[in-house]
Amino acid sequence: MAHFLRQLWSFVRPHQRRLWLGVLAGLAYALGSGLLLLAVKLVIDAIFPTTGAESLEKLKPLPELIREPVQRAFEAVRVDPKSPALLWIIALLPLAMLLRGLGLFLNQYLLQWVATYVVHDLRVRLFAHLQRLSLGYFGRIQTGDLVSRLTLDTQAIVNAIIWSMATLSREPAAVLGIVAYLIYLQPKLTVLSLLVLPFVVVPVLIFGRKARHSWKAAQTATAELGSQMQESFTGIRVVKAFNLEATLAGRFNQTSRRIASQLMRLFRAAELPGPMIEAFGACGVCLLLFYVARLTDQRPSAGDFTSFLGALFSLYQPVKGLSRFWGFLEQGRAAGERLFSLLDEDPVLPEPALPKPLSARGAAIEFSGVSFGYEGKPALSDFSLTIQPGQLVALVGASGSGKTTVTNLLLRFYDPATGSIRIGGVDVRDVKSSDLRDQIAIVTQETILFNDTIRNNLRYGRLSATDVEVETAAQHAFADGFIRAKPAGYEELVGERGMALSGGERQRLAIARALLRDAPILVLDEATSALDSESERAVQAALEGLMQGRTTICIAHRFSTIQKADLIVVMSQGRIVESGRHAELIAQNGAYRRLHDLQFNA
Repeated sequence: MAHFLRQLWSFVRPHQRRLWLGVLAGLAYALGSGLLLLAVKLVIDAIFPTTGAESLEKLKPLPELIREPVQRAFEAVRVDPKSPALLWIIALLPLAMLLRGLGLFLNQYLLQWVATYVVHDLRVRLFAHLQRLSLGYFGRIQTGDLVSRLTLDTQAIVNAIIWSMATLSREPAAVLGIVAYLIYLQPKLTVLSLLVLPFVVVPVLIFGRKARHSWKAAQTATAELGSQMQESFTGIRVVKAFNLEATLAGRFNQTSRRIASQLMRLFRAAELPGPMIEAFGACGVCLLLFYVARLTDQRPSAGDFTSFLGALFSLYQPVKGLSRFWGFLEQGRAAGERLFSLLDEDPVLPEPALPKPLSARGAAIEFSGVSFGYEGKPALSDFSLTIQPGQLVALVGASGSGKTTVTNLLLRFYDPATGSIRIGGVDVRDVKSSDLRDQIAIVTQETILFNDTIRNNLRYGRLSATDVEVETAAQHAFADGFIRAKPAGYEELVGERGMALSGGERQRLAIARALLRDAPILVLDEATSALDSESERAVQAALEGLMQGRTTICIAHRFSTIQKADLIVVMSQGRIVESGRHAELIAQNGAYRRLHDLQFNA
């Protein structure tokens, strides 16, 4: 728990001024609650002056600043029951209520403000941290789990801060104030009635621990539920095509039932301590009544005893609040363990302490003895290749031969296990990742578009691009025609993952985005695979214009797109088995010829 609180404090510290003001407001609420009890007794004693002498005796422990004016008011009322002093005594009630209500509002508002902005800071930091993690991390974790952590777990942190700090700032002071008032009224009876208090702590600790385990289990299941929804909605065509609706609904039902079960356990753990506290309190009251009934002398008056019981019962509410405080704190701890574990996740690819400058324009790219594998499965083995400036190099081979891995390593999505990758003699591991990727434009086989306008999706290629440059890039990618045919033109929303567009339209936007980047290195991963023959020829012509003076790596399965390549590299099981120009490789009658004939004969 201490470790969690230290981690949480690092986010609370920037907002500690409002936090302490909220705590002070909570103390004002507790003071108002205590003064309200005292004011009720003083008003009753003033209205029924037969007990006035007893009241004046009871005022002796109070500070002189309070005691003196109250004594003068009581004396004035005793002389003249219609004295205006009676109004001043009665006015203590609304004054105490005003102090109590204002303290409660400021306490809740300020702590809500702190909690809201702490969670804002935490979410922003988590999201930025996740962006820096490697692709390998995202291959191991479910997207739904990440969404659950950044939404539901952060909400648990809000509850932990609001309820815990609000309770901690109000209830202990309220308990102390009420206990002090009880001691002020009847010291012996107070000690006797509080004998059961230690028994209250046991269920609070037990059920608080249960609440933490239940919350963690519920959040894990919620993350699984989110992943199921995402997979079902994004793959809805496959779901319908294979009649999987009932199967997925059954899986969803089982996961949702697990969540419901854990949430009910959480509710029991949070709410059961309250009735148990009341039961223990009732036992204490029974002992108290039995003791008072046996007293023969020094028995308190009916008025004092009634006031004492009223104060004693008012003690239950802050004590119950303290029991909930521990439950919310345990839930926050469970959520914090899930959240802070993300922050503890170190990027697999460390940035260089002293990054070197990189100029990729006119520079050769060298792969020297590169080996790499995914989770123990080899993808490249002793891969060596030199790409001269301005060359178009095509990588061909069967699926799984390592072609995409080459470009992933070039972009430094991963680091090689052995060997090095150099651009202009500079190892890419010695270059800041953002500087490296600024000089590479990429068009992937799976086109990723964001739920934004067409113009903004194109501008992601270069954020500083003007509208004219955006539209020029679209024209060169032969996308301007279909864009202007849309109702909103360049301001048309593309939908989630670009689903409002056809596959060919999405790919032409991706090509336009790469054109707009104007980078010295171009990576094309099946860049024209989703285009019809006419569009492919037009886009291929645009790409040939773009490739002039740029170093291009093209991954292609369609041999018609790579016959003009300066160098064709044939890969198999992570190794280069052949390399050369198209005519040379055809003449060798080797692996390239077999792949070529297989495709064209088919």
